[in-house]
Amino acid sequence: MSAIFHRHTAMRPPVAAGGDGCFVIDADGKRYLDASGGAAVSCLGHSDPDVVAAIKDQVDRLPYAHTGFFTSDVAEDLAAHLAARAPDGIGKVYFVSGGSEAMEAALKLARQYCLEIGQPQRRHFVARWQSYHGNTLGALSVGGNRWRRAQFDPILMPAHHISPCYAYRHARDGESEAAFGQRVADELETAIRTLGEDSVIGFIAEPVVGATAGAVPAVPGYFKRIREICDRYGVLLILDEVMCGMGRTGTLFACEQDGVTPDIVVVAKGLGAGYQPIGAMLCADRIFEAIRDGSGFFQHGHTYMGHPTACAAGLAVQRAIEARGLLANVDAMGGLLDDALHDRFGNHPHVGDIRGRGLFRAIELVAERTDKRPFDPSLKLHARIKARALADGLICYPGGGTVDGRNGDHVLLAPPFIVEPGHIEQIVETLGRAVDAAISEARM
Repeated sequence: MSAIFHRHTAMRPPVAAGGDGCFVIDADGKRYLDASGGAAVSCLGHSDPDVVAAIKDQVDRLPYAHTGFFTSDVAEDLAAHLAARAPDGIGKVYFVSGGSEAMEAALKLARQYCLEIGQPQRRHFVARWQSYHGNTLGALSVGGNRWRRAQFDPILMPAHHISPCYAYRHARDGESEAAFGQRVADELETAIRTLGEDSVIGFIAEPVVGATAGAVPAVPGYFKRIREICDRYGVLLILDEVMCGMGRTGTLFACEQDGVTPDIVVVAKGLGAGYQPIGAMLCADRIFEAIRDGSGFFQHGHTYMGHPTACAAGLAVQRAIEARGLLANVDAMGGLLDDALHDRFGNHPHVGDIRGRGLFRAIELVAERTDKRPFDPSLKLHARIKARALADGLICYPGGGTVDGRNGDHVLLAPPFIVEPGHIEQIVETLGRAVDAAISEARM
């Protein structure tokens, strides 16, 4: 009997005992191809010797120092590395221990910024349905996954949600991508006018929606329209790149592909590739300057923020990605994965959509392709696929509630940036068997 409070009380997961590149090895020696990087985390694979060496070296020198008293060379170096590569105007980095913490910091900084510039009446956040921004109460409040929100709804802070930019499900018959993008983006302007033109703090969105909907990119032009609306009403654009950022979609920051610069962007997962818990909030220079020239103090903080060992891991990961040219491999292997998924599932009677960018891809399962009807959620098809794949040595990241928080199933793939063509072939072949077996089982 385990003393661990597992994610599910009936869960008895295998014991992970080792890692080897794209593979996780359990205590019995079974090898699992990590086709989702855990939860889109392990972008550099497992047991990278350069990252391990950097962590050991930092532990030998200084494992930890509280940021209320000290900074550290490695935190300064990682911040400089990120700021130099961030979108124009994003120049300050605030380190935390993960994605939810990064989003909490973003929300609180955004509110404090409004106070510092003399706009205390700004109190609302607007986000999108079918988004996911973390599991702390603040992050969950702005998140748009109804299932995750439901039991905690009475204790969540008020937030407002508009439609997602999810063309497969929400574009009208005959509606162009451009028209669809404009229509759903304009919902933000409607929400701002309804709430009060000077009352909204920020708009929060994932450039490519991750866990909740499965690698859904915005249509071209959507975020440029969102940026225009935010600028018109003095609303901060806060982008959540916890899952889709740090190279996952082929550029270091996912928003680069949408041609927009946020006011605040949050990253995690691929920042440290799982070698240490680390996340970061990056903000525009003008936001930092408002704090600096105002109260001089961001009223927020965590014990382990700027943790030297975590920063050492993050810096080693980011340097490895750059020095080894891995973003080029993300593009190349991402294209190969997309082709392989279309070859295997393009005519599959129960795969309605294949989507994503870079090494961030997903398939959406449907009972009927013609009307896009999802499977009955009681079948828990996504869970069946996960179990079948794991038994066959494949780690993937299926999810349910894809359509509205209750209905719909998808499978998310986010393999390490070091993936090779042979791995892509194995991923798609094994996933194909798992999908077919799970559907057959569900219909018995």
